[in-house]
Amino acid sequence: MSALTITHIGGPTTLLEIGGVRLLVDPTFDVPGRRYSFGWGTSSRKTAGPALPVTALGPLDGVLLTHDQHADNLDDAGRALLKRVPAVVTTPAGGRRLGATGLAPWSSTRIGDVEVTATPSRHGPWWSVPIVGPTTGFALRPKGSSTVVWISGDTVVFPGVLRVADRFEVDTAILHLGKVQFGLTGPARFTMTGRDAATLVDRVKPRHVVPVHYEGWSHFREGRPQIEAAFPQGRLTWLEPGVQTALS
Repeated sequence: MSALTITHIGGPTTLLEIGGVRLLVDPTFDVPGRRYSFGWGTSSRKTAGPALPVTALGPLDGVLLTHDQHADNLDDAGRALLKRVPAVVTTPAGGRRLGATGLAPWSSTRIGDVEVTATPSRHGPWWSVPIVGPTTGFALRPKGSSTVVWISGDTVVFPGVLRVADRFEVDTAILHLGKVQFGLTGPARFTMTGRDAATLVDRVKPRHVVPVHYEGWSHFREGRPQIEAAFPQGRLTWLEPGVQTALS
């Protein structure tokens, strides 16, 4: 695997530098305090702002957007940024809405020398898909590499996401966690718990496990302590927001 550097900006928003390519995942740069509607009577308040402003990002080769329909993955400031980026890759539905490249699961495109493959993602129970909308993960393979960096996207554990282990050798897994729940939908979960993530990691067997998207919003029900408790000590790589971290 080529050297990978990750900068966690907040929520799901990370800046990846891999194979000489600079990719931003799920741009969210709005200031905190606002409440956003997620449809069907659900909503969430943003409680923390980005660790870096848009002006600190530098040049980008592309944006990887797990989905465009929820503000905790693409907010107003993030939408404005898309217009200045050479390539945007997302779900087929999001691609149609944004005029971007939409990939169905297991389909691929290239950004520079990095192959980008969409991976299955389901943002909640099976019955919620028509309400919540489609999401995707991404597997990133630099030129000449036998392994990938995998971004889970907002997903629960289901057979589709487990098939990532059959398709790829994962060096680094960047997992969207937080156990999203809403009062209106009761016990239904819309992202992974720490225990879910541990089950997934046992199947995928990545070398590095990087948690993201577990803080900064009021709809999360698990934070770092609960996630950490689900894994052996030292198994997780925690990122300091705004600080570039090199993984080799």
